[in-house]
Amino acid sequence: MGAGTGQRQEGAAPAVTVHSVAQAAAALAAAGQGGVPGGVLLLSAPGAAGSLGAPWFLAMIADAATAQPGVPHRAALDCGDAPGQALAALRAGARLLILDPACPGFAAVAAAAAETGAKVWPARPASLDLGRSDPGRPGGRRRLAAWLAGGGR
Repeated sequence: MGAGTGQRQEGAAPAVTVHSVAQAAAALAAAGQGGVPGGVLLLSAPGAAGSLGAPWFLAMIADAATAQPGVPHRAALDCGDAPGQALAALRAGARLLILDPACPGFAAVAAAAAETGAKVWPARPASLDLGRSDPGRPGGRRRLAAWLAGGGR
């Protein structure tokens, strides 16, 4: 079910990997309907910073949040092992990045992020990948609701 590494941490917002505005909006709607404390973490696909870019991801999240106002959420852009993409994402306004800690430049990116109030995580959290589930169908909605409620651990 999860596409991330490891288990979801107790008390952490559940993470959902989203690939489109519709998927991000569905995750926000499900979190809002389910009263998920702390909201939801909207996570990009692995390495999305290098393929789609930060502006696209940030616009996708903004559009989804407009469609589902008032639902608490954070967005994390996966930069893979590309520190240049991570720095570009920071310049574009990203506040939470995932970057491989083994890549050259990780420390410099983390320092730059700290200066702007952003964060860099060294690994993806466990997540439900909506690229493998259709939240527009009843089974997909149930799976998403169960994940957000904590049943996906």
